[in-house]
Amino acid sequence: MECVTTQQEKAQTLAALYAAPEIFRAVNVWDVVSAKTVAALPQTKAIVTAGHSIAATFGYPDGEKIPLELMLDMVGRIAAAVDLPVSADLDAGYGDAGETVRRAIGVGAVGANIEDRLRPLADSVAAVEAVIAAGDAEGVPFVLNARTDAFARAGGRPVEESVADAIARGRAYIDAGASLVFVPGLLTADLTRQLVEGIGERRISVIGIPGALSAAEYEALGVARISYGPMTQRVALTALQDVATDLYGDGVIPASTRSLN
Repeated sequence: MECVTTQQEKAQTLAALYAAPEIFRAVNVWDVVSAKTVAALPQTKAIVTAGHSIAATFGYPDGEKIPLELMLDMVGRIAAAVDLPVSADLDAGYGDAGETVRRAIGVGAVGANIEDRLRPLADSVAAVEAVIAAGDAEGVPFVLNARTDAFARAGGRPVEESVADAIARGRAYIDAGASLVFVPGLLTADLTRQLVEGIGERRISVIGIPGALSAAEYEALGVARISYGPMTQRVALTALQDVATDLYGDGVIPASTRSLN
């Protein structure tokens, strides 16, 4: 991919990746070394952070428990370390989505996830509008992946209600300026098809978790983006714990280990 240098160009590149016929595969990172490791792959066109994983790196639980300054510091370090668009997971916006995004732009981000946590629709739409306005004020066409927790916080309600809620919220977020609507949850082909029909092709973002469809299957259904949240860090930590167990026995470092740091 041609080198991009300005935030405006990086934002345009990210928006184009979301709009492309091919599903955008986001391999989430959580620090500089993980970002540089993923960025080194020729398949990587943009970098996406996992808020859960960054919080865990510093010993905090997920859900805005990590101080915003610390989260943004890591986002900034990641953005400075790679010459690719960076989209940051900013939870629910830390009480002021517009101001949080303004600060995220200041450290180099050109896109973000902001979650609604099933707040009243008017409040959630206002947050989306504030994010887009912040980007406009900073001269960056900010790329928002507006997350709805219609499934993640369903609380046992009938699935049909969650589908209808996700579609209503998703349409409202797109109308307010969001590029995509992120619907985390274990989405079957039928549920995905309903969401794509209700919100639009190339407008849905999903999460790849155990039991989910493959990226290719989601792509065929019209999904724009798949990310993996904390799963990539869990894979890395599983490998670390497994090799540690082996080394506590009679193991040695595998010869296939690459010098990636």
